[in-house]
This record gives sequence, structure tokens and C-alpha cells, in this order.
Amino acid sequence: MPNGGMNKMMKQLQKAQAEMNRLQEELAEKTVESSSGGGAVRVVANGQKSLVSVQIDPEVMTEDNREMLEDLIIAAVNEAFQRVDEMIASEMQKLTGGLNLPPGMF
Repeated sequence: MPNGGMNKMMKQLQKAQAEMNRLQEELAEKTVESSSGGGAVRVVANGQKSLVSVQIDPEVMTEDNREMLEDLIIAAVNEAFQRVDEMIASEMQKLTGGLNLPPGMF
């Protein structure tokens, strides 16, 4: 590859990396919400898969419901993280213009 072609490719890679960094910063500020048990448990997670908040309906917070409540929390968190994955995939699709880049490319 001629030197000019290599320089152009390096500039494109640097631009793509800058766009990826910008996207990661934006995703960190975006949130998704999920609930389980008909809204008994609501969770919010950010684009970095960090749990931001958990809300539990006081009516389900009894010792008798402890195991069920634990299951509802797990279900809500897992769904929120799945939504984060979908949000990231959607944003990556926009960034890469539909290129099917292998995971970990950036």
C-alpha cells in the first residue's frame, strides 16, 4: 500500500476511534428503565450497565414475599441490561453505517 493510502487509513481509524469515544460518553449518560411484577420493582440502568436506581413497591416488601421480591429484582435488572445491550447495538449500527464489525473492534 502506498504511503498516502496508509496515512488516509490511519486518519480514518483515528476518526472512528474518536467517534467511538464520543458514543461511549453519550451512552454513559443515557438510561433505560425496566420493571417486573407488574411494576412492583422498577430499575434504571445507564449505558455502561451500571444500576442507577431501584424502586420497590412497599406493598411487596414483606418477609413472606422476600424470595419473590429477590426474583423480581433479578428479572428487572436482567431486562434493563438487555435493553442497554440493544441500545448500544442500535447506536453502533448508526455509527458504523451497518458494517458488521466483529465484537471488540473498537
